[in-house]
Amino acid sequence: MGFPHQRPRRTRQSDAWRRMVRETHLTPDAFIYPLFVVPGRAVRHAVESMPGIFQLSVDEVVKDAKAAAAAGVPAVLLFAAPAHKDARATSATDPKGLAAQAIGAIKEACPQLLVWADVCLCGATDHGHCGHVLANGAIDNDSSIQTLAEVALNYARAGADAVAPSDMMDGRVAAIRARLDEAGRATTPIVAYAAKFASSFYGPFREAAESAPAFGDRRSYQMDPANAREALREVLLDVEEGADLVMVKPAGPYLDVIRRVRDAVRVPVVAYQVSGEFSLIKAAAARGWIDERAAVLETLTGIRRAGADLIISYFAPEVVQWLRA
Repeated sequence: MGFPHQRPRRTRQSDAWRRMVRETHLTPDAFIYPLFVVPGRAVRHAVESMPGIFQLSVDEVVKDAKAAAAAGVPAVLLFAAPAHKDARATSATDPKGLAAQAIGAIKEACPQLLVWADVCLCGATDHGHCGHVLANGAIDNDSSIQTLAEVALNYARAGADAVAPSDMMDGRVAAIRARLDEAGRATTPIVAYAAKFASSFYGPFREAAESAPAFGDRRSYQMDPANAREALREVLLDVEEGADLVMVKPAGPYLDVIRRVRDAVRVPVVAYQVSGEFSLIKAAAARGWIDERAAVLETLTGIRRAGADLIISYFAPEVVQWLRA
């Protein structure tokens, strides 16, 4: 049956028709909003490369968490940039450290808001790498995962609703699951950054999180952007080790990976629309080259269409309000 019997445009001719036959939907419950906490009080420092995003002291991060919750955002993802940094990331394992303080303060102010705590060593180390560094400059995987497990436990005890290891060390999900379980935290979910690529789109984030490596790069542990089969291997290993949710990061340049992961696993799939993706849209919109709202909704719909169940995005509060309007 060819033309004129087949006319796909028939169900595109009005907004009502387009809504009725739409295949992919964005929902407010699908979004997680990243927050950056720094030392001090009454600190609201603009991140120059990320318009509208701020480094916040604990009192200010509580305000933004409240605002996100009031807008209808169901969860936040917390990153901490403590003042004290050393080779062993002791600020991250400190029960009174910056991240633990922020987690506790947000949960006290917004008990209904889910707090995901990013688990890594980069923000708390003086070298800025995601694991312990040996004398020859190599990253020591096996000692790193033991520290990461202690960081995860510290955040769970502080009140985190989920821990999210972003380090890409081998075996860290199993180590974290075992440590949480033996400490009576068997109900704390692990959101694994399972396929985290060594991406050029992380630049603005490193300003916000103060986590740029002091030497070298992270290509020995973050994934080669060319590899999709390896991404599936990483994801399946994390699921086997006990991950409750798996993440692909970045999102936009890796829609094919998101699709493959969605088809391969039965746990929820998270995609992170990272800082560079955010800043590109902001910069183009500021110059009048694109319509910001339309571009945001289109890119997020594409991420959802690729198979993501949940999306971490710096646009989350605005998008949730748009969807509820």
